[in-house]
Amino acid sequence: MECTVHWAGGLGMAFVAETGSGHVLAMDGAPDGGGRNLAPRPMETLLAGAGGCTAYDVMLILKRGRHDVRDCQVKLDAERANEDPKVFTRIRMHFTVGGRGVPAAAVERAIALSHDKYCSATIMLGKTAAIETSFEIVER
Repeated sequence: MECTVHWAGGLGMAFVAETGSGHVLAMDGAPDGGGRNLAPRPMETLLAGAGGCTAYDVMLILKRGRHDVRDCQVKLDAERANEDPKVFTRIRMHFTVGGRGVPAAAVERAIALSHDKYCSATIMLGKTAAIETSFEIVER
């Protein structure tokens, strides 16, 4: 896996990352740190990546289990240390799974498998942060 991050020059503290798969992602800092608030902060991007990683796992596991899943959303809320390095210390993830007749046990199992075995992002972040999960199922 590769990624190149370029400073966007005259745009304060904005950076553009080009991934090895050829995609582009912008990041910026807060105005009080020299940024112009043009894009997500790098730590927001890290949190979004963890959410995407675990949501991907949960959907894949449920679909492989032949459950009628029609939607999956995960809302993340994180706390950071007060001192540098300001690592994540707590991350709460609330999953909302939409579908027909999806058993709660299957959702609970999919979330556990993601966090214990498959999602490298949340497993790494779990080294510094307590990760809490919850879920609800919505019939659709």
